[in-house]
Amino acid sequence: MVIVHISAECYPMAKAGGLGDVVGALPKYQKKMGDEALVVLPMYKTKFLEEHEWDVHFKGNTNLGEWFFDFTIIKLKDSKLGFNLYLVDINGLLDRPKIYGYTDDTDRFLGFQIAVVNWLSNWAKQPDIVHCHDHQAGLVPFMMKHCYDYKKLQIVKTVLTIHNAQYHGSMDWDKSTLIPKWDEWKHGLLAWNNNINPLATAVKCADKVTTVSPTYMQELKLQSNGLESLFVNEQSKCIGILNGIDNELWDPATDPMVPFHYSLNDVIEGKRKNKEAICDRYNLNIDKPLIVFIGRLVGEKAADVLPGAIQHALDKTNCGANFLMIGAGDTAVESALNYLVQLYPGEYNSFIGYDEKTGHEAYAAADFLLMPSRVEPCGLNQMYSMRYGTIPMVRDTGGLHDSVLDMGEPDGFGIRFLHATETDIVYSIERAISVYKDKVQMKKMITQCMQIDHSWESVVKEYKNVYESIV
Repeated sequence: MVIVHISAECYPMAKAGGLGDVVGALPKYQKKMGDEALVVLPMYKTKFLEEHEWDVHFKGNTNLGEWFFDFTIIKLKDSKLGFNLYLVDINGLLDRPKIYGYTDDTDRFLGFQIAVVNWLSNWAKQPDIVHCHDHQAGLVPFMMKHCYDYKKLQIVKTVLTIHNAQYHGSMDWDKSTLIPKWDEWKHGLLAWNNNINPLATAVKCADKVTTVSPTYMQELKLQSNGLESLFVNEQSKCIGILNGIDNELWDPATDPMVPFHYSLNDVIEGKRKNKEAICDRYNLNIDKPLIVFIGRLVGEKAADVLPGAIQHALDKTNCGANFLMIGAGDTAVESALNYLVQLYPGEYNSFIGYDEKTGHEAYAAADFLLMPSRVEPCGLNQMYSMRYGTIPMVRDTGGLHDSVLDMGEPDGFGIRFLHATETDIVYSIERAISVYKDKVQMKKMITQCMQIDHSWESVVKEYKNVYESIV
């Protein structure tokens, strides 16, 4: 089976969040299972682009409304990723350093999708599955089925995976003229709330729709930023599949970004050494539980609640824990988190920003990972933390519900709380401090975490079943 993944992100070429991790891992494991999987994404001017060699694979031309443009498909020369990576180069449109955040993002991703569909239509043998990820690839199923120039693609089956349904890519109707000539009797497939909505269009047009956890798929019927009725109407073709993680990349025994390697056999000693290194760097107390947050400082992650919750917890527990906050986003939250460094020196610190190495070091060093997310379709950080023997403290939502069992339950190994509020977070911190003092229980939970299999192998089988149900 030949599977083409179309995405705005793919680690290590371009990553802004979990989407990049998933698209960078799923095709690798699909290839290991015997299928031919490849990834197509825009040619951003990233460090990865500059450091690797590429072959010109295809040259074509098409139009974005009245603008006729040339595009080039380049292919990564080496095979170290475990799958073939293709980039779409449109001069002046895609060749920029950032993935998102430009005023013409709508036109950028429209041009990208049009170029990809044009390229696919020139294949001598069509792929079996075109797998689209989020709204940046959301118009592809529509164009394959209803644009006159791409009629030969009508027989190709499409799958949409929704990584975050809060973002739809909505655009005004005047953008409809930018789409290659299409069957205007099908305008209803593009429409939602008087706009063109690429995510809604993809849900309507794709042969199968998946999202990144079973619980999140149910939550979309209740909260999806205005698409609730659509998910109810289309539920027969929707399925939730919990993401996996790349166990080869995330392995404390071999991770090149971690200073002291360890495995299940020496996890207590190994984590202690990594914790000492982190505590030395950030002026923290090695003997107290280390609670870490790693993520974007945005409302979805409940980052606005963090400064107050941490201050409340430190005061209430007489500084019974250490905190390290790692992330960037809302400047007001950044300032509030930085201010806490002055109030609680030696008990709290922050790293405003993010780089991959710091994240890996924190997973290896931390005792607990805090994830108070308001919305978490799947969540990968809790899986990374468990792989490194770090106990997850998570709000009971989406994929966090599906992947973390509370310590109060039989064989529970984590801490779950109901609400993204200071009160619930502080109570969970108190529970974490309490279990940290019980070395036997703590070791048992760490061991359980490290033995849970969140690898991609089992997940790939579920995607295979989805593909086979429509091919």
